[in-house]
Amino acid sequence: MTSFFRKRAIRYPLTVLSILGVMAAVLLLLFQFWPGLLFSVLFIVTMGFTWKMEEQTYIETEKHIETLSYRMKKVGEEALLELPIGIILINEKNIVEWANPYAAKVFAHQETLIGDDLFDLSGQFHAILKNEKIENNVLTIGEQSYKVFYKAEEKLIYLFDITEQLVMETLYYADRTVLGIILVDNYDEVSQAMDDQTRSQLNSLVTSLVNSWGTTNGIFVKRIATDRFLAVFNEATLADLEKTKFSILDDIRETTAKQSTALTLSIGVGVGSTSLIELGELAQSSLDLVLGRGGDQVAIKRSDGKLKFYGGKTNPVEKRTRVRARVISHALRDLIQGSDKVFIMGHKMPDMDAIGAAIGVRKMARKNNIEGYVVVNFNELDGSVTRLMDEIRRDTDLFNQFITPDEALSMITEKSLIIVVDTHKPSMVIDERVIDKAEKVVVIDHHRRGEEFIKNTMLVYMEPYASSTAELVTELIEYQPKQEKLTMLESTALLAGIIVDTKSFTLRTGARTFEAASYLRTNGADTILVQRLLKEDIATYVLRSKLIETVELSDEGIAIAKGENQVVYGSVLIAQTADILLTMQGVAASFVIASRADGKIGISARSLGELNVQLIMEELGGGGHLTNAACQLDVESVEAAKEMLTAVLNTKMERGNS
Repeated sequence: MTSFFRKRAIRYPLTVLSILGVMAAVLLLLFQFWPGLLFSVLFIVTMGFTWKMEEQTYIETEKHIETLSYRMKKVGEEALLELPIGIILINEKNIVEWANPYAAKVFAHQETLIGDDLFDLSGQFHAILKNEKIENNVLTIGEQSYKVFYKAEEKLIYLFDITEQLVMETLYYADRTVLGIILVDNYDEVSQAMDDQTRSQLNSLVTSLVNSWGTTNGIFVKRIATDRFLAVFNEATLADLEKTKFSILDDIRETTAKQSTALTLSIGVGVGSTSLIELGELAQSSLDLVLGRGGDQVAIKRSDGKLKFYGGKTNPVEKRTRVRARVISHALRDLIQGSDKVFIMGHKMPDMDAIGAAIGVRKMARKNNIEGYVVVNFNELDGSVTRLMDEIRRDTDLFNQFITPDEALSMITEKSLIIVVDTHKPSMVIDERVIDKAEKVVVIDHHRRGEEFIKNTMLVYMEPYASSTAELVTELIEYQPKQEKLTMLESTALLAGIIVDTKSFTLRTGARTFEAASYLRTNGADTILVQRLLKEDIATYVLRSKLIETVELSDEGIAIAKGENQVVYGSVLIAQTADILLTMQGVAASFVIASRADGKIGISARSLGELNVQLIMEELGGGGHLTNAACQLDVESVEAAKEMLTAVLNTKMERGNS
């Protein structure tokens, strides 16, 4: 109110003064002396009053501004000195020039920070000043955590205490719900021949072990089927289970093995979402992934798509049945008959298994009177595959069905069917454009399923229990129309694929493998031609021997051999070297690192089962089986690839073979 009247006290005298001045001037001009004099006197009095009022107002305003400035300055000083925010000012050499008292309290061992080197206070400041993200610029000092903001232009650092916030976040995330689906892998196969009493005892044993594991770890476990359990727990419990590598896998396997039943578990876990529906879908997706990798494992899938695997210590037990092979074969026949053309494609740098399987699938298309084409990159063929292609060139009818990726792209229509063999990763196929253009895609593979997978497939036949994709294709051929038999060359190509992947029937060989080989032999497969195809020249033998000369053997039985940086080695040669190293005394696992023709560095890994080389290769972006895996690295040198491999091996050795 005072301010209101003060403003008007100034405004009205100025108005009156103006009027009096004008009237005095007019009257004097009109020779009205006395009225003019009167108005002049009033003008002078009003002007004096106005001047005094303005002076007083100016003085009061100046005092008010001084008081306000003082208060603002005092508040600013108190904010710098008293607020619970650390403020540090540094110079060009990262020496502290000024810090408020709270910043000194943060570094409790310091009475004052002025003159200290910032990096002596905490080494984490190195990354923060370089704008590198160290856990979102959180600085940990003792038991306290501080959010750090750095203003480079002013050389100013702010520290905000977020300890309580992080504690609340930790409690929140630790208490979030996790869903798990537990499946007894081979329950039906094991219990099928049991009598009721033995089956009941087996049920009780499995239920007791799973429930005991759940009670010990604070997990709610409910049996929802004869071979399936539902587990509900939280993320804190999940972290504890990861530390023990899900010991329930070993407990079930070892305990049931004593009862001559040898059961294993597969567990799919969904985590990272507040939606129970999404958690259930993640858990089921994880379980499907585990089963695709052979079982006896745990897959943890987060809502952001990240995956973790534990287990996988045993070779997968063969679960394939003739019924499943027949069902898949009939489904594939229907897809082929509903297509105008069939295009078969393997992986980059194809081996005998990929080429043999592709030739077998092309035969299935022909049996159904549909044109089939094998997509290959003729520049990527080497070794035994080149010799096989030389034999195929003599068969004009067969060779004409081999086309390049560009030719395939020009021929594909909406009704065309693409069948991918011996791989399920889009990055590994000969040309991704082919599967991107196709609307109908089928995958036939014998590798354990990885995180990367071809999308929108109409049919997937993945059997990690099979020795090779050629074996799977051979079984499928048996249930196709019989009007046209396999030729000698087609049978030989399929048999060569089986022989290469089983190392002449010594690794990953089951009863079904010999049945497939017998079927091919019946259809005219030439074993002498197979041996001729798989022969190697002296130069290759010498090159492999030089690779073996570089081997380094660790105390754990891990052998690592490496090639020269400027020398290109074929993928088959690298794999053969790893196989040979595995046959040597004291070698439990072998790794061969060498340059490839595509400019990448390849690593071929083999083991006798004690070390899961699949998990190691997956860490480097590859994949495979427990005892047979590989990867390709886009690095500059063989030494760089070896350092990456060594780092992964050391980590696995420290954590144990999970």
